Amino acid sequence: MQVDASPYNWPFNGELDPKKTALVIIDMQVDFCGKGGYVEQMGYDISLTAKAIKPIKKLLEKARLIEDFTIIHTREGHRPDLSDLPENKRWRSKQIGAEIGSEGPAGRILVRGEPGWDIIDELKPEEGEIIIDKPGKGSFYATDLDLILKNKGITNLILTGITTDVCVHTTMREANDRGYECLILEDCTGATDDNNHLAALHMVKMQGGVFGSISNSESVLKALNPSINLVTESI
Repeated sequence: MQVDASPYNWPFNGELDPKKTALVIIDMQVDFCGKGGYVEQMGYDISLTAKAIKPIKKLLEKARLIEDFTIIHTREGHRPDLSDLPENKRWRSKQIGAEIGSEGPAGRILVRGEPGWDIIDELKPEEGEIIIDKPGKGSFYATDLDLILKNKGITNLILTGITTDVCVHTTMREANDRGYECLILEDCTGATDDNNHLAALHMVKMQGGVFGSISNSESVLKALNPSINLVTESI
C-alpha cells in the first residue's frame, strides 16, 4: 500500500504497514488554535491554524479504528517555575505582547497544566494514546519520542498539526535525520501566515523529497481504507 503524494508516493518502499506507522498530531492546543491562547494574544488570525481541526479529527477517528495503529499527540509547554524556558525565548514572546508564563485569557501562557496548554476538546487524546510533552519546537528534543518509536518498531510518520513552518517542520527535520519516513498532510497543518505554510510545504519537495513527501487526509484515508474495513467487519 502507498499514499498518493508528491514528490513521490509514500512510503518510498511501498510498505504502509499500520503496525509500523504512527499518526503524529502536533501541538493542537488552545494556545495555538483556540480563543485567548498564545497565538491570538500575539495578534495572529487563529482561523489559519484552526482550519486544520476538522480534517485532523476525521483522520483521527478513522485511525482509531485500525488495530495496532499508533496515535501520538504532542504539547509544547514549560514547567510552572519556567526552569526549562530559555531566556531568549521568553524575551521574544514578551516583545510581541504574549510573554510565556504571564497570565492570559487561557491562563499562564504556554505553561503546563494551564487551560491554554491543553489539547483542544475536538482532538482530546483517548486512553492508550501517547502524549509527548516538549519544551521546544521539535518533538524529539528533550523527549522520549525516539525511544518510544524504536521500541514499537515504527518507521513511518504521518505528520499533522501546527504550525507547519515551526513545530511541524522542526519535527519532520528531526525525524528525517533519524531515518524515519515522513509524510506531511497539507490540509491537516496550518501556520499563522499562509505564505509560510506554503513555503514550508514547498521546501519538503526539494531534492526529490529532501524531508519526505506531501499529501492530504483524503489520500491517506483511501490508502488505509482496507485496514479500516478489516476492523469494522470484525466488530
